[in-house]
Amino acid sequence: MIGANAGDGVRTFDVRRATVDDALRAKGDRTVSVCIPCKDEAATVGPLVQMLAESLVAGIGLVDELVVIDDGSVDDTAAIAASAGATVVPIGDVHAVHGVGRGKGNALWASLLATTGDLVVWCDGDVTTVEPSWVARLLLPLLTADDVALVKAAYHRPTELGGGGRTTELVARPLLSRFFPELCGLRQPLSGEYAARRTAVEALPFVQGWGVEIAMLIDVARRFGVGAIAQVELGVRHHRHQDLERLGVQAAEVIATVLGRAGLDQPTDPSARVLLRPDGRSIQLNVAERPPIRPVDRTSNATSAPTSAARQVS
Repeated sequence: MIGANAGDGVRTFDVRRATVDDALRAKGDRTVSVCIPCKDEAATVGPLVQMLAESLVAGIGLVDELVVIDDGSVDDTAAIAASAGATVVPIGDVHAVHGVGRGKGNALWASLLATTGDLVVWCDGDVTTVEPSWVARLLLPLLTADDVALVKAAYHRPTELGGGGRTTELVARPLLSRFFPELCGLRQPLSGEYAARRTAVEALPFVQGWGVEIAMLIDVARRFGVGAIAQVELGVRHHRHQDLERLGVQAAEVIATVLGRAGLDQPTDPSARVLLRPDGRSIQLNVAERPPIRPVDRTSNATSAPTSAARQVS
């Protein structure tokens, strides 16, 4: 039985016992794209892609497209991903048509242009604990509840293996508590594993930098209501940890994004958003946005109107 908690806030769906077969039975004629944004993930992307290709694409059919967006890697990420079974789209192919961008959010936006699935599942390329059931669990709320637009992963990060979620606990959660308390029920608001209804996210702008996940939450809640956001338990997550200096930039971009969405940080010159370092460096924050892929139609309910219209990348 798949159920969600009652109430007007973020819904938690109990799909802990759900299997790939459960999602396959609920899928019907809808199509699914799994997208992995990657930049220099040669050490981890191969086994991840191979597992997804063998367990969810070949002979199964739950996933119709498995796409890696290669975000300018200088290692063998693209070759390894292609050999393992993914369709690899260089970010330059998208830039050639739609102009140059940068950052994780830019790669996520590009993945919508490079795929056609009615439902889109995103997964970070450095995660080493992904299982086929993760994709099934993320999809099930979208497959069983037409008013769900976005499904976030919830999981445990073992402290003895380095933990994780420092930006979440020290920055994102306090900011949400202060400015968007209706979203505080999310266990992992910045999780890199989530699924969405294409018609919903194509109606939203995409922050190009590290603020993309938290902006998506706020924008989905505003556009479709907090109840359009769901979360599911995935278990334990292991991934590569970032050093504090890089996390500082990530945190600063999350802060700027939340304050911007709250109407408190709107400089006329975006270049004014910088992170100043003690050694005198000034690091430009990436808070630029890609526009919605399709015009917003406020007369329709995008959470329940799937489409599989193809997108031209080149």
